Amino acid sequence: MNFRSDNTTGVSPEILAALAAANEGQEAAYGDDTITERLGDRLRDLFETELAVLPVATGTAANAISLAALTPPYGAIYCHREAHIEVDECGAPELFTGGAKLVVLDGPDGKFDAATLADALARAGAGDVHRVQPAAVSITQASECGTLYALDEIAAIAELAHDHGLALHMDGARFANAVAALGCSPAEATWRAGVDVLSFGATKNGALAAEAIVSFRPDLARELAFRRKRGGHLFSKMRFLSAQLKAYVSDDLWLRNARHANRCARLLGDGLGEVPGAALAHPVEANEVFPRLPEVVIEGLVAAGFSFYRWGGESSTTLRLVTAFNTREEDVAAFVATARRLAEAAA
Repeated sequence: MNFRSDNTTGVSPEILAALAAANEGQEAAYGDDTITERLGDRLRDLFETELAVLPVATGTAANAISLAALTPPYGAIYCHREAHIEVDECGAPELFTGGAKLVVLDGPDGKFDAATLADALARAGAGDVHRVQPAAVSITQASECGTLYALDEIAAIAELAHDHGLALHMDGARFANAVAALGCSPAEATWRAGVDVLSFGATKNGALAAEAIVSFRPDLARELAFRRKRGGHLFSKMRFLSAQLKAYVSDDLWLRNARHANRCARLLGDGLGEVPGAALAHPVEANEVFPRLPEVVIEGLVAAGFSFYRWGGESSTTLRLVTAFNTREEDVAAFVATARRLAEAAA
C-alpha cells in the first residue's frame, strides 16, 4: 500500500507490449527509425500543429536540455520556489545552460501568477551588464503541490513573458494528469496558451523510462538536437523510447491512466477531509494529496503497512500521497478507514 510516488509503480501492459513488438527485427539507429518517425506524426496530430519531438530518458534531461536551448549562460530562468528544477534536479539546469541562474518566485499552492512575475521582471535590471538577464520562465503542470494552472493563468504568464522577450517552458512531468483534470485538449494546454517548449512526461504515468522534449518553435529544433546529443540522451536504440511514447499516446492510454490516478486522489482527499483532526494543505486537483494529520495517526498508518513521505522533513505532520495509473481503490479506502479509526481512537 505504497503512496510514496507514482515513480514506484510498474509499467502499463500496453507499453510493455509495444517494447516487445519493437524488439522484433532491426531498425535504423539514433532516431532514424520508423517508430520514432510515427511518434512524431502522432504527436503532431495530438497537438494539432507542427512540432519537433525529441525523446529522452528522464524528466531532468527534458527540463535541462529544454532550458539550455532557451537560456544563455548569463540568463535568468524564473520558476516557483518549489519547482522541480529548483529543488530536485541537483543543479542540472545550471549545468546544461552553462551557468544560468534560477530566480525563484513565491505563490500559494505551488504556483505563481503573472503579477508576481511582472514584479520580478520590473526589478530584474534588463540590459544591466552587472546582472543576469531575463531569458525564460518555467511553470510546472501539475505543480509540485498537485495543483493546476488554469488555461487563462498560463496565457497571462506567456503573454507577459513574450512581451519581455522571454520564452515559456512547461515542466509536464504530470502533464497527462493536468490535461485529464482540466478537460482541455493538449493544444489548448500548451502552444495555444503560449507555451514554447514542453517537457512531456510519461514515466510517472505508465512508461518504463521515456519522456520527450516537445518544441512548438521550429527555430529551436536544431539547437535542441545538438544539446540532446551533447547531454548524453541521443540513444542509439531510440526506437525503444519512441515505442513507449507512441503506445502511451495511442488509444487514449495516457489520459485513461491519468484519469484513474486523479480519481483515486480525489477519493483520498474527500475521505481524509472527513477524518477528525485532518486538513488538506493544498486543493486536490491532480494525483497528489497533502493531508495534515495528527502524529499518532501518522505513526499508526506506518505501523499498519502504508508507505508515504512526510512533506517538509521527518518531523512534519503534512504528508504527500501520490496515486498512480494502477493504484487500487481498495488501498485508498483502507488508508482512509485506518486514518479515521486511529483519529477516533485518539480523540
